[in-house]
Amino acid sequence: MKIAIISPIAWRTPPRHYGPWERVVSLLTEGLVKENIDVTLYATGDSVTSAKLRSVCKAPYEEDRDLDAKVWESLHISEIMEQANEFDIIHNNYDFLPLTYGRLIKTPMVTTIHGFSSPKILPVYKKYNKKTYYVSISDADRNTELDYIRTVYHGIDIDNFTLKKISGDYLLYFGRIHNDKGTWEAIQVAKMSKMKLVIAGIIQDKLYYEKYVEPCLGENVSYIGAVGPEERNKVLGNAYALIHPINFNEPFGLSIVEAMACGTPVIAFNRGSMPEIIQNGVNGFLVSSVEEMVDRIKDITNISREDCRKTVECKFTREKMVKKYIKVYKEILERA
Repeated sequence: MKIAIISPIAWRTPPRHYGPWERVVSLLTEGLVKENIDVTLYATGDSVTSAKLRSVCKAPYEEDRDLDAKVWESLHISEIMEQANEFDIIHNNYDFLPLTYGRLIKTPMVTTIHGFSSPKILPVYKKYNKKTYYVSISDADRNTELDYIRTVYHGIDIDNFTLKKISGDYLLYFGRIHNDKGTWEAIQVAKMSKMKLVIAGIIQDKLYYEKYVEPCLGENVSYIGAVGPEERNKVLGNAYALIHPINFNEPFGLSIVEAMACGTPVIAFNRGSMPEIIQNGVNGFLVSSVEEMVDRIKDITNISREDCRKTVECKFTREKMVKKYIKVYKEILERA
């Protein structure tokens, strides 16, 4: 079985710091190689992989502002489509653009939908609904107008995360700085609970950061920027709890799983995929408001950090994700 995997080129695969789609693609690619699958990864030229690497864009366009994103996206996607007949399956992790080639190639294509950035992109997914195979990353993120072959949860390399049996003394916000992720709400939780807050992530909305986050920084609220793989383990593991007061329907939530792998419980707003990951009183709490989140902080001490880790071991490892995708590939080839 020869698989071609399309990764985004906004960031390197795997990313140096931020880049959740690229991180998942890297985990999947390396896992497939370990299973002796013949994999060719289409990603930026500086990507690091044990698979065969093909690229036309030498560096991520988010790190080189001289690159025009649309131009290099077009070149990147057209490259794999022109070589499609070399592969048994193309695994698209690049949103809707590769779908537009679906009727021009004979190679079956499976598309992992890593969330819908806007309802405006749905017409493309609907047009190619019968021509490609869709995988959702949570049941909550499915669109009723589309057909899906499977839900496959993201998996992490659990060996990269250390179980910390003793909790730290700060709350952690881990994600992009944006209203969707509820950075301001996290600050309110910290203030009301009188606990320290560490904020980690890229500034995706600069105006939001300048208006709602920067004025609150000080002794009890600190912003440490984007966090790389090695530092991520420490920051997540040393937290008292990860708080996730999201203002949108989270498609999955990779940081939730990574925190649990370190033994850190999570308190999140009950939106999107959160009920598929968080079990009340077992690995965290689902809440509906800032006030309820504050109230639940005292109950974190009742949660076993070992049980948080077990959640990941049972459901969200790279190995489990890889095996499920291999089953998807085999089913697609049988249908073909």
